[in-house]
Amino acid sequence: MSGVVDLAAVKAAGEAKQKAERSRAEAARTGSAPAPGRLIFNVDEAGFQQDVLQRSTEVPVVIDFWAEWCEPCKQLGPVLERLATEYAGQFVLAKIDVDANQMLFQQFGVQGIPAVFAVIAGQPVPLFQGAAPEAQIRQVLDQLIQAAEQQFGIVGTPVEPGAQDEGAEETAPEVPESPQDLALAAAHQALDAGDLGGAVRAYQNVLADDPANGEAKLGLAQAQLLERVQGVDATQVRKAAAESPADVKAQIAAADLDLVGGHVEDAFGRLVDAVRRTAGEDRDAARVHLLSLFEVIGGEDPRVVAARGALARVLF
Repeated sequence: MSGVVDLAAVKAAGEAKQKAERSRAEAARTGSAPAPGRLIFNVDEAGFQQDVLQRSTEVPVVIDFWAEWCEPCKQLGPVLERLATEYAGQFVLAKIDVDANQMLFQQFGVQGIPAVFAVIAGQPVPLFQGAAPEAQIRQVLDQLIQAAEQQFGIVGTPVEPGAQDEGAEETAPEVPESPQDLALAAAHQALDAGDLGGAVRAYQNVLADDPANGEAKLGLAQAQLLERVQGVDATQVRKAAAESPADVKAQIAAADLDLVGGHVEDAFGRLVDAVRRTAGEDRDAARVHLLSLFEVIGGEDPRVVAARGALARVLF
């Protein structure tokens, strides 16, 4: 996660606050204020001005850039939706399908998905890229809400409890959970809580009974990645990788940091280069680790597809 930016440093914050106050006053005068009932909604290019920019003068608008083929998006999306409901109007969640809204995707400078931004008083704010543990997402949201109030005077709008939100998952009829479902839920909870060792063991237990479980494979790959980078000295890791391009262990460690930081292409390119310049056990170690990073992103992601092609060209 890149972390929430310091909103106090947003350019012309004072002007934006005045603009927000004028917009609220105008909306109150004309009766054109956005309806407060929707916490979660889909947004397209045609509705962006009203649904996001105008609404951002009343409440922080968090934007989830996603796509149907993106496996990490399928894990992050439900977490954001649940938090939007839990925060009850302190922010609203706008979901943008990047395949259907390429112009918005490009205008925000999105490098990869899932990517999460916010808009406050018309000001775009990058939050984080990639799936992240719930505890870290909560921290980012709390900072966002606090800054929105302190810098722009925006405090959100209470909503009626129980209202169905567009874009949110429909509530399914309650059915008894299987032991496999319970085990997977426990693994997700451990990952969200930052118990990485517990999450790894829990996902491994699920896969021992169901080796083809894609959700468990993705969760295990993410938990193992976060466990590997926990507590490392990022500066030292990057220094070692820069000084020793042929040191596969150093390149693997740096690739992990690249991926956690959202620099997916850099991580993949680093390991493809390591495969090209090495041989024997070192080459195999770089190749195997690259394949494990593909699991973190998801096999259908275009960046994975491109990296697989690059790897094949190096190998064959």
